Amino acid sequence: MMKIVLAIDGSSFSKVAVDTLNEMTLPPSTEICIMHVYEFPTALGPELMATGGSLNNYYEEFISGAQKLGDKIVSDAAKALKSKNSALKITENVVSGLPKREILEKAEAFNADLIVVGSQGQGAFSRFLLGSVSQYLATHAKCSVLIVKEKDQN
Repeated sequence: MMKIVLAIDGSSFSKVAVDTLNEMTLPPSTEICIMHVYEFPTALGPELMATGGSLNNYYEEFISGAQKLGDKIVSDAAKALKSKNSALKITENVVSGLPKREILEKAEAFNADLIVVGSQGQGAFSRFLLGSVSQYLATHAKCSVLIVKEKDQN
């Protein structure tokens, strides 16, 4: 049985990672954990919830919105994978935290054989961050890591 962690963020690079995984011939008993990790805005840590008031409301709205968006991103990817291979066992996981740490921890807990990620994330700053995530995973993961690159459309 093969176990794969597919870490996505909703970017075009994530779509390419899903498509690439869909094109692979996988053993029938393959398990895929599709995960999305969202980060808190730097100024809004859980410790600020104690302040109450409008900041607390913003924090709650941020968490709710990020969770809903993550659920949709992961659910859409699961549907895409299932449409190609209905035998896949897919679990969905949306968490908050630092992407590189959360993905690595999930891969170890899941006993993954492979981690699949896009080469970059959304926006210039996220591209820098996710680039560092894929680099970190390639260096630190105990399993193989597939970093999917978007082909030039030229």
